[in-house]
Amino acid sequence: MVRLIILLFLGWSLVVTAAERPNIIVILADDQGFGDFSANNPQSKIPTPQLDRLAAQGLRFTDGHTSSGVCTPSRYSLLTGRYHWRTRLQSGVLGGFSPPLISRDRLTIAGMLKAQGYVTGCFGKWHLGLGWPLKDGSVADDGGDYSKEYQKMGSIDYAADIKDGPLEHGFDTFYGISASLDMPPFVWIKDRRVTEIPSVTKKWLRSGPAGPKFEAIDVLPSVIDHTIDFIAESKKANPVRPFFAYVPLNAPHTPIVPTKEFQGSSGISPYADFVRQVDADVGRLLVALDKQGLSESTLVIFTSDNGCSTAANIPELQKAGHEPSYVYRGNKADAYEGGHRVPFVVRWPGKVKPGVSGALVGQIDFMATFSEIVGSAGSPMAGEDSASFLPVLFGQKAAARQGIVSQSINGSFAIRDGQWKLILCPGSGGWSAPHPGTKEEAGLPAVQLFDLSQDIGERNNLHDKYPERVAAMKAELDKIIAHGRSTPGDDLKNDVPVQVVKKAGKKKLADK
Repeated sequence: MVRLIILLFLGWSLVVTAAERPNIIVILADDQGFGDFSANNPQSKIPTPQLDRLAAQGLRFTDGHTSSGVCTPSRYSLLTGRYHWRTRLQSGVLGGFSPPLISRDRLTIAGMLKAQGYVTGCFGKWHLGLGWPLKDGSVADDGGDYSKEYQKMGSIDYAADIKDGPLEHGFDTFYGISASLDMPPFVWIKDRRVTEIPSVTKKWLRSGPAGPKFEAIDVLPSVIDHTIDFIAESKKANPVRPFFAYVPLNAPHTPIVPTKEFQGSSGISPYADFVRQVDADVGRLLVALDKQGLSESTLVIFTSDNGCSTAANIPELQKAGHEPSYVYRGNKADAYEGGHRVPFVVRWPGKVKPGVSGALVGQIDFMATFSEIVGSAGSPMAGEDSASFLPVLFGQKAAARQGIVSQSINGSFAIRDGQWKLILCPGSGGWSAPHPGTKEEAGLPAVQLFDLSQDIGERNNLHDKYPERVAAMKAELDKIIAHGRSTPGDDLKNDVPVQVVKKAGKKKLADK
């Protein structure tokens, strides 16, 4: 008998049979700000018609968040439903030769969906560490210093299988790059092997080993092409088997390399041109779904791994009248909203009513939400920080969650409680002023409390007016850390001790 999953919300029901489970596509832009999506930003000077089409057909969240202001930690939380700061990664990001961050026994969205009968594929930027084999039989470990990656050019056994990568974490297939496009090695990886031996040296901001045929400008269109091929091939092989495609784009992150078709198309800057290309390439994927008759049976999510980077030349964008963070303070790397409040759209035709939601949601909630959609019982040892927002998708007004935790690039914590936000550092914790360890930051209060309902720009620090609230929110964060989870269940262990308040001091923050 076909198992029925009956979901009851607000007096009406949706019945999903095993045969009706949706295909799922998660598109993760890289460094695209909240305001770099014209549906979010009425004053945007960068048109995004394809993303606007997606937003018009789906539910657009205005309070959607990553777990971090930078990419590696956000990707960990998205795929596992667990806060990244429970791992060894307490600040910064990984490099192209870093060892895996996701443990082999950690369930991911891909693994959960695969167990439910989905065929799973990852296409694009992994940036969660790989088990690069060395010629001496060991595995590469950059020690967290990816500025030294070029030294490993002669020690990696590129002819051997990668020992730990996407295929060890629930994906049936992978085609993409190891980390950010400005981090070596510059080479395509298909499943567990490079497509060519990195035998030359190339440079995109950083220098390192590269495949002779590899060019940065080809990456974005190739990622979309391979995603489209995966969808077509999976449906040809088994028309009734659902697929999950995780599509972490390389753009509009540095190097900013729009193709010739888009160069100069914005009339503003190369970054704006690259955003336009992201929009167009997402549009190609949506058109492919239309042509294959899969749009109605596919749940599509578009979001970004963090806010807009300073590498986009934000003053140049602002001179043209464009605010990449819209009305929010800060940008990529920050504890301020501009660092982690991101584009967040869900389209599921016939199931999710189009509109706009102000509910607080996070990418960390994909695990619980997808599990509920497919009827997976899950595990009390997995997705311990993930809360399903399926009720919100089906029209329930109550928010999926009351609070959420985020971090800046230097590991400074921020926590939400409804309209209130507490930041446990004097400044941004990232790249916006006041920078960590600077004279501008010195002498500022050690914590910042904002009422986002009255001060969305995070300018009026109320810590001295509401000390009880500061104490209560700090205590809640301590509890979330101590219990090893933020959802109901038995206590779990963090991988390492977690320092709640970071020591003052200026630290080199090298990620672009």
